[in-house]
This record gives sequence, C-alpha cells and structure tokens, in this order.
Amino acid sequence: MTGGGLVPWRALLAEAERELRSASVPSPDVDAWRITEEASGLDGAELLVHLDEPATVRGVARFDRMLARRRAGEPLQHVLGRWGFRTLDLLVDRRALIPRPETEHVVHHALVELDRAVSALGRGAALAGAAPVFGSLSSPDVAKEPKTRRGGTVVDLGTGTGCIALSIAVERPGTSVWATDRSADALELARANLAGTGRAAVDVRLAAGDWYAALPGDLRGRVDVVVSNPPYVAAAEPLDPVVADWEPTDALVPGPTGLEAIEVVVAGAPEWLAPAGALVVEIGAEQGRAAAGLARAAGFTEVEVRPDLAGRDRCLVARAAPAGRKRRQPEPA
Repeated sequence: MTGGGLVPWRALLAEAERELRSASVPSPDVDAWRITEEASGLDGAELLVHLDEPATVRGVARFDRMLARRRAGEPLQHVLGRWGFRTLDLLVDRRALIPRPETEHVVHHALVELDRAVSALGRGAALAGAAPVFGSLSSPDVAKEPKTRRGGTVVDLGTGTGCIALSIAVERPGTSVWATDRSADALELARANLAGTGRAAVDVRLAAGDWYAALPGDLRGRVDVVVSNPPYVAAAEPLDPVVADWEPTDALVPGPTGLEAIEVVVAGAPEWLAPAGALVVEIGAEQGRAAAGLARAAGFTEVEVRPDLAGRDRCLVARAAPAGRKRRQPEPA
C-alpha cells in the first residue's frame, strides 16, 4: 500500500490478512491485527473505534514495512519489536530467544518456590491487595499470585531477554535477583528491558559469564532459588525454520543430547542454594526422567517434574534440604 491520508485502517487490516494468508503465515488474522495496531499506535478497543478513520502517511509507511517483514517469514515478535510476558512488555530481537508461554509457567513455579523458601526462614510479609493489573492472556497464574515483599535471593542463569529475572523482580519487590548470560548481545537486550521495569530495576544485577562462573563467590549457600531456561534441544532434533533462521542457535542447542546445559545447571546448584532453597529448570517434553535423575545424582531428595498446560514435562523442581537436615550426598561420577 502506498500513499496515505485517505486509506482507512480497516482497508489496511483486510490487506494485511489477505497478504499473510497468501504467504501461508500461521494465524494471519491475529498477525494482521497486531501489525495494524502497531502501525496505528492504537490498541484493542481503541483501534476498533477508529477502524474507519484514514491512516496517516507515517502509519501507512510503518504498516508496509512490518507487513513486508512478516510476509518474508520474520517472527511477528521481531516485527513488532516487543512482546508480552506475564506483566511485562519486553523488547525482543535476534539477540535472544523470544519469550514463550511455557516459560511464564516456569516463572510461576519459581515464585512458588521463592515464597516457600523465604517463609521457611521467617522472612517477608505479604502486601495486601496487590495484584498485577495486566498480563499475558497465556499466563492465568499471574492473577492468582499475591505480590510479596521479600528479602530473598534468586539467580536466573542464561537470562536472555531477562524475562524470568525481571518478572521475579517486579512480582516480588525487594527480592535480590542476579541474571547471568555469556552472550554480550543478550545482556545488552536484558539491560534495555531492565531499564523499562521502573523501581524494580534496583534489585536486579546483570552479570556476564558462563552459568555459575558469572556469580560472586559470596552468594554460595545463600541463594533461595536458582532458575533457568537453558538450551535443551538435541543437535539432531529438527528446528522449525522460523526458529532456526531467526533465533540464536546456541540458546537452543547445547550439544548432541540436549541435556548438556541442564546437567551443568543441576550439578552446580547445591553449592549455591541456601537451606530449603530450590532449583527450577525448564526442560524439554521428553527430558523429565533424565532431568530428575540428574537432580537426584546431584544430591537433591525432593525432586518433581511438573507439566505445562498441554500436560507435557516442562519444569524440573528440586529442593535442597532444610537447615539441620543432612543433604543427600551426590552420587559419584
């Protein structure tokens, strides 16, 4: 579409859906709506009210650019430049994985474990009546969770966009959050997202390095929750072309088996966790038994594999022994 000023947004919306459908883009109606929203600067009901108003020249130009990118196969999240994750609106691009709904539920489990660990140590007081005002439609857990002021400590290994670390900092004010990544590009993106979190930003520290190597030594034995969404795709497993072409492979594939990064995260956790602390790790749908075995081999006695909304294995939760109870000794290598 060229020109502007006389073309109504409704016509552009119809054009986008038609073009995306012809390009075999999944959910062309949804993507067309999101592109039209972004081009117009109008959201939801606001766009509905103004659909028959003429688009601006600048709006049409933005619309044309975004539609061309989506037709070419670029992910909608990259085209829009931002994506919702729980209560956050995050910047997204090729520097890190696109935040996914499965990871929103990993955050839920991390928050549950944080509350349990902190309560076991007698820290924290609930903030009455504080609940998120907005969130992702794919994350029903958000509205059920009370915001809590805590003195706990969380480590997010391989933070990428920062979606896990920043969600915890925002939803549990006062929690000290460390977010690590070995990718300088990913950390730059996480830093940009951190700048948009407001007051919670003071509780988050970004650290460059490989897994636990990025952390200061004085955190050993003091972390309430170690959480991670590590790479877990086996090298031989085929990737969706849009994923392979647009997202960083090293954030998806750790090695031949897909368990290499999970093994490092699990094996290192006992050294860093406080008594009654917990490890929460996103895993692949076929990795539940292997991941649980790694946790038991590392000395964890309370080990669970929790499903996603589709009923597939998705989250390893392993708890450290409470103070005064001996930890299980790791199995010899």
